[in-house]
Amino acid sequence: MLPLIIPIGALLLGVSLLLLGNGLLNTLLAVRGSMEGYSDSLMGFIMSAYFVGFFIGTFLAIPLINRIGYIRTFAFCASLISCSALLHVLFINPYFWMFLRVMAGVLLVVLYTVVESWLTAHTPTQQRGRVFAVYMIVNLGALTIAQQLLRLDSPLSFVLFAIAAILVSAGLAPVTLTRLTQPVITNVERLKFKTLYSLAPVAVVGTFFSGLAMGAFWGMAPIYGIHVGLKVNGVATFMSCAILGGALCQYPMGRYSDKHDRRIVLAFISFFASLAALLLSFSAYIDVLLLLTIAIYGGLAFSVYPVAISHLVDQLEPEDNLAGVSGLLLLYGVGAAVGPAIAGQLMYYFGHQALPVYFFLTQMILAAYIVRIYKSHKEEQPEHASPFVPMVRTSPSVLDMLPDEDIKSSEN
Repeated sequence: MLPLIIPIGALLLGVSLLLLGNGLLNTLLAVRGSMEGYSDSLMGFIMSAYFVGFFIGTFLAIPLINRIGYIRTFAFCASLISCSALLHVLFINPYFWMFLRVMAGVLLVVLYTVVESWLTAHTPTQQRGRVFAVYMIVNLGALTIAQQLLRLDSPLSFVLFAIAAILVSAGLAPVTLTRLTQPVITNVERLKFKTLYSLAPVAVVGTFFSGLAMGAFWGMAPIYGIHVGLKVNGVATFMSCAILGGALCQYPMGRYSDKHDRRIVLAFISFFASLAALLLSFSAYIDVLLLLTIAIYGGLAFSVYPVAISHLVDQLEPEDNLAGVSGLLLLYGVGAAVGPAIAGQLMYYFGHQALPVYFFLTQMILAAYIVRIYKSHKEEQPEHASPFVPMVRTSPSVLDMLPDEDIKSSEN
């Protein structure tokens, strides 16, 4: 494994630095905005803007890379993200922040596309599963560590914004110095949502509701932490516990879904996630219970998207895997763009405890929908076409690294 990782180590180091900077900035903005007196409603729209940009960027990434190449695209986007991190603290205005968030979302999905398509091109087919696992560890590990960087200084100072900018800029060094040859990138085909829904309605609805829940989590959970009395260090721990819970639970949840009907597994995951969200509202002022509850909720909520993806792949022909999963990724982006805005509005009108209620409703509605669909479609499902693969939100290019693509290659 080590001889494989060394050649792509520059790309993994670059993306880890990028995620450290962006993970810090996302949480930092939520905390700083709350300290500036921005309403929860306004913060919801600001945090939604990032996912709007992320959605737009999926359509712009490939044309930009084809026009100026991998390294120059990475350098161009990273430099602008670094500038945007500093602009947040130079011009403290919510509407300017909203614009910067859209810009950051566009630029980051382009950067993910650069790194992930590059990794895919230099990974042998038989080793893609292991490289994908390492890549997911880098993702979740960097996001967890990024939360702890909040402890370095006050969000009201310039320092944390500067650290975020430095980390993103530092990610330029290993990528621009790499001697790996640049691959040829191709457009990713997508299946129509109507087609996807007819094949796997549970996967389509599950992906959308996962976006609704996780978009609100990334955007509004730090603000919730401030409202329940956590200090900055407490918010960092709160977010880290949720991410670690997600990292620890994805594998056992996924492996269990490999042996059972994924629709039922997804219904149970959503149901117990709704209960964890409800418990969150009752444990808000007991620190240990709060951290334990958010870890349980994170473990369950982070599992919804990959189980939904795996269920879709079970219904697709191998040659349609990439197109189908890419379509669901875009649907997840739509949900993630809407989620923070809805959660922010609810928190503005009903108070901060509306956030766990929002989590409860999204998960419970999803569970109820799955039960309804399952009862109305009792025909036996086909055997699982491929094993579960842990996933977090990313760009369509990472889908080429999925072990499912090995199945596609062998059957073509």
